[in-house]
Amino acid sequence: MEDSAMWVAALTGGTAVFASWVTNLGNVRAARVQAEASAQAQHRERVRESRRAAYLEMMEHAHVIGELYRKVMDAFHQIADPDQQLTSFEELRSELREAYDPLMHSVRIAVLEGPSTTAEAAQAVLDAASKANRRLWHITCGDADARTHFDDVQVVYLRCLERFVEVARASMEAS
Repeated sequence: MEDSAMWVAALTGGTAVFASWVTNLGNVRAARVQAEASAQAQHRERVRESRRAAYLEMMEHAHVIGELYRKVMDAFHQIADPDQQLTSFEELRSELREAYDPLMHSVRIAVLEGPSTTAEAAQAVLDAASKANRRLWHITCGDADARTHFDDVQVVYLRCLERFVEVARASMEAS
């Protein structure tokens, strides 16, 4: 009887050790899975915040450009003297040149940060700004059709900016 009691005690002890080992193994795996999930969540949040900052910066610079385009349109309507108009356009061209570099930089960051649809929309904004700036130069050169062309490319610029905002919003919602 002592032999069987010893065997029962050994078997019970072995089962307890084995159960403890299995439980410990499960806990280690669960902790590893939880740590990986936490790391992935933190990574997604960092990417999301980085994209958000890039998109906001780009929209801010694009807004500055848009305001300068509105000033061009105001100059057409509010300044009757051609010489004063030309002076105003030259000043606005100078301001646009200064505002274009920050826009270009922020577009590059948005292209780097975002998915391809957002990158394409950001690049379209920059391309439209470039065309509008060229049209303003044509206005200062006295091109007769330049105002009509400027109106057209300014509208395209605003549409591209609206598209970028929509695509950026969708990108942020998806992430």
